[in-house]
Amino acid sequence: MGWGAFYEVGGLFLTLLPPPQPAEEAAEEPGSWEETFKTHTDSKPNGPTSVGLDFSLPGFEHVYGIPEHADNLRLRTTEGGDPYRLYNLDVFQYELYNPMALYGSVPLLLAHSARSTLGLFWLNAAETWVDISSNTAGKVSPQTLFWGAPWSSTKTDVRWMSESGIIDVFLLLGPTPAAVAGQYAALTGTQALPPLFALGYHQSRWNYNNEEDVAAVERGFEEHALPCDVLWLDIEHADGKRYFTWDPSKFPQPRAMLERLAAKKRKMVSIVDPHIKVDSAYRVHSELRARGFYVKTKDGGDYEGWCWPGSAAYPDFTNPEMRAWWASMFAYDQYEGSTENLFTWNDMNEPSVFSGPEVTMHKDAVHHGGWEHRDLHNLYGFYVQMATAEGQIQRSGGRQRPFVLSRAFFAGSQRYGAVWTGDNAAEWEHLKISIPMCLSFGLAGLSFCGADVGGFFKNPEPELLVRWYQAGAFQPFFRAHAHLDTVRREPWLFGEENAALIRAALRQRYALLPFWYTAFYRCHRHGLPVMRPLWMEYPEDTTTFAMDDQYLIGEWRPP
Repeated sequence: MGWGAFYEVGGLFLTLLPPPQPAEEAAEEPGSWEETFKTHTDSKPNGPTSVGLDFSLPGFEHVYGIPEHADNLRLRTTEGGDPYRLYNLDVFQYELYNPMALYGSVPLLLAHSARSTLGLFWLNAAETWVDISSNTAGKVSPQTLFWGAPWSSTKTDVRWMSESGIIDVFLLLGPTPAAVAGQYAALTGTQALPPLFALGYHQSRWNYNNEEDVAAVERGFEEHALPCDVLWLDIEHADGKRYFTWDPSKFPQPRAMLERLAAKKRKMVSIVDPHIKVDSAYRVHSELRARGFYVKTKDGGDYEGWCWPGSAAYPDFTNPEMRAWWASMFAYDQYEGSTENLFTWNDMNEPSVFSGPEVTMHKDAVHHGGWEHRDLHNLYGFYVQMATAEGQIQRSGGRQRPFVLSRAFFAGSQRYGAVWTGDNAAEWEHLKISIPMCLSFGLAGLSFCGADVGGFFKNPEPELLVRWYQAGAFQPFFRAHAHLDTVRREPWLFGEENAALIRAALRQRYALLPFWYTAFYRCHRHGLPVMRPLWMEYPEDTTTFAMDDQYLIGEWRPP
């Protein structure tokens, strides 16, 4: 077989191979030029590619980061099992304590000892695996870690592997936890300062049925003296799941509804997903197709898949012109019925493709500039949130800060809004795992994070719901949300005793709003996590290194 063009990257040579001739195909290993997942096939026009690098971390036993995984804060060794996977996916009822990929990916790993802290930032948006091994896992005493046995006695090895791309690694040398946070923020940006209302309580479900239902829910908060700043609408509010529209029978007067909320100083969030219904009568679709703004197939046609609206096409958010067009759609004269108190939720932006391999886009789909989807998969949701936030800024002439919640994310997503832990369940273990998941988000710069209070799937028992409100009041993003098939669970529906406990939790949240806002301001200025593990505040206390059932909010020692 002949050799293709060489590319030198950091002293390493990467090679793109020409497709094999028919006589050579039999000698190729299976999967070299295409791969299959169930009934799906992805071509590999450049042949098999991958990049990887090993790092040895002498003197370190505790490592953290690389969200998103439903696991403990301290990363486990992966010897004898699967590596941690970073590949944004729409995961239905995800498993706990598992290295499987979830909705977002930040390829940042932190290592900490009583002596110092460092970070490894592997800047690659392709599918990535992280293998972790340790020669001392569970064998070194805290005294050994603190007093400093020879470096060779304590070592963690980390192997990064990505399907494509280049090796682009940043070593963050600390030496303190705050210094590492600042160094990472200097590369990727700090958390956007949220508008004050976004730090209050959010009430959501899939779906509030119509304008009368919205009014009844708002009235319930008034009648039961429960503070609430934001009501949310899921996919059923739109006309046939055509985003930027309203169902004419369920929400015939959206502007009047929004104005009634504004009179009580409340906001609304509506969902705008990045799969666009293929319908020639739908203006959004027609404009995207006419401008050539959709992701393409390998053969040059518009990429289409199946999602909530049925047949859907996917805007190419890697194209700056497409992002500018998308941002313009949030103007009040473009998003009919919208007002200044309407904000946005970007869901399903991994991207989710029900008919695709692993419920996502084929890797051989083609983006702006000829890039394959495999090269930048984990960036798609990042760009969706970026364009949406820019649209909210533009619509107000730069006078109002945006609020955008995104399910998918990558390094730097913190600059554009909030994230959450996705489709959790009404189980005690899911309440417990929300703490290490949010702590891991914070370590990776994503401070504005939370979990669906009460659990998205299933029906919580009253005690679990109350406890979740009490816990959620002390997490940065505070929203209750529930699946379409769950019973209604507004806070007053579980008896007065439970409503009183929830009311106390909500009021405690609001009493501390100045504290939360100040904490976010410091985070915005310096990149220091709002919600952080104890070892960041007490870096020499080895008993804190594996703790993830308690945490600190607010004050921070100077970097």
